[in-house]
Formats: sequence, structure tokens, C-alpha cells
Amino acid sequence: MATARASRTQRRTRIQEEKEEQILEAALEVFSSHGFRGSTIDQIAEVAGMSKPNLLYYFRTKEAIHGALIARVLDTWLEPLRAFDAKGNPESEIRSYIRRKLEMARDFPRESRLFANEILQGAPNVIDELKGPLKSLVDEKAAVIRTWAKDGKIARCDPYHLIFSIWSTTQHYADFDVQVRAVLGEQQSGQGRFEDAARFLEQLFLGGLAIQP
Repeated sequence: MATARASRTQRRTRIQEEKEEQILEAALEVFSSHGFRGSTIDQIAEVAGMSKPNLLYYFRTKEAIHGALIARVLDTWLEPLRAFDAKGNPESEIRSYIRRKLEMARDFPRESRLFANEILQGAPNVIDELKGPLKSLVDEKAAVIRTWAKDGKIARCDPYHLIFSIWSTTQHYADFDVQVRAVLGEQQSGQGRFEDAARFLEQLFLGGLAIQP
């Protein structure tokens, strides 16, 4: 995965770190709004409030900026799944996973849209991560779910499609936030919509797995 040009120098200063963060924050805004193809270095430089040559000192190409962002997003996005504990109570673990994913949809909507755009483009920058580390992690957690089912702690189910379903239903509240708020209307579209969603999804998934919600 691409790294910042400045990060490869022998001594990385505080100013370099701050500039990289400034560029990545601007790029997140641009990429999440326009997608990779619709975004340019000039747009990112303008949002970052710096000249194009200055930006290119830190990141040589648009691809390098995008790659650094995607790597960060993927790592953050998988943290709740990594925390899925085989030794924990299935109801508590699934409930916690649903809520943490909804919290991410609430707190990191631009990151969610950035990743969704990457997948829609065929995942050119993350396909190796999807087939490698992501698959390995999902395989590991699928085995946990199978064990719970085998031990009679939850109903038998396809663990992969259970994980996919949690991903799709929780991230919907980030990727389709405008639609969600429009349909709910002013009375129901405040921050409370995430708690409402959490309660419903807990009922949906825990009830479907024969666990008392």
C-alpha cells in the first residue's frame, strides 16, 4: 500500500506529520464526494489550503494519497470484527458488533463512502487486502460463529452471509444517510436514528439466530 513520500525520509518531523494529515483530511473530503476518478490533485490541494507543488512533496500522485487513505480506512473498519471474541457470549458479541458498526457509520460517514466507491470501482487499490488479510479475518470469525452454532448457542446459519448482512445494514446509515434522513423526516432523522437502528437490528439478527434480544 502506498505511503507518504515524506514518511520515507530519515527523520520525520512534526510539521511533516501535520502536513500529511492535512492532505489526507482534504483528500477524504474530495474523494468521498467525487470518487477517485472525479477527483484531482488540484482539488485536494485547494481544500488542503496549499500549493500543488507543496502537496506533491508529501504525496507524489493522486494514487498514493488514495492508497494511504484506503489503507487507513480498511484498518479502522475491521477493528470491530477483530474484537469479535470467540470466548465471549454470542449475544453480547453480536450485539456489540452491530452497535460498533453503527457507531462507525455515524462517526465516519466519509470513510464509509470512500470505501464503498473503491469497491464499486472493482477495488483496484485494495483487492490484495480483500483476498488476503480481510478474507483471513472473516474466515477466522466465521469459524467462531460455526462453533457457537455447533454448541447450540445460536441457530445454525451461514456465517459469511451473517457478517455480510451486518455490514450492509449498518453501513447503509452512512452510505445512504441522505435517503435515510429524507424518508424518516425531521421528527425522526436526528442522532436518535442510530439508536433506533441499533434496537431494530439487534431484534432482527438476535431474533433470527434464536437468541432472546
